[in-house]
Amino acid sequence: MIYFISDTHFNHSNIIEYCNRPFNDIKEMNDTLIDNWNSIVKKDDIVYHLGDFALADEEELKVLYSKLNGTIILIRGNHDGKSAKYYEEIGFKVLTNAPIKLDEYKLILSHTPVPDTKIPDGYINIHGHIHNKKLIDGYPTKIYSADKHINVSVDAINFKPLGLEEINALKIEHQ
Repeated sequence: MIYFISDTHFNHSNIIEYCNRPFNDIKEMNDTLIDNWNSIVKKDDIVYHLGDFALADEEELKVLYSKLNGTIILIRGNHDGKSAKYYEEIGFKVLTNAPIKLDEYKLILSHTPVPDTKIPDGYINIHGHIHNKKLIDGYPTKIYSADKHINVSVDAINFKPLGLEEINALKIEHQ
């Protein structure tokens, strides 16, 4: 099975207030995100993490990664400050040439939303970065239309990964 998620921001205490996340502290947030992830994702599944995995030192990153099921394919976001080599050394597969085009599923994967002009006909941009905001809250609607984008920031998807079937259902809604 294939899953998508973004903006987990493990260990980032300020994100709780910034995004009005329903957690008392980072321990509760981390534990909930890990439990939600592992209740859905199995060991052999693939998870595309579209950036902003954690604000953590190298040891904390290793511990967080080790607690999560599946093969994690990371497209680094603006808060993923370690080198691609470092993320790969702890187990991530890192895709460095975002946006990534998955032709088989007609998806464009990125951390930040991709302008409509860079999305081929019939494709949808799966992205994060905007957290619990709507695409129209900061992106010009002449360049970014809601029907070509699906936000998989945890704040927008109930703090758990979305499966490919759920993405496909959302794609149909967008048509």
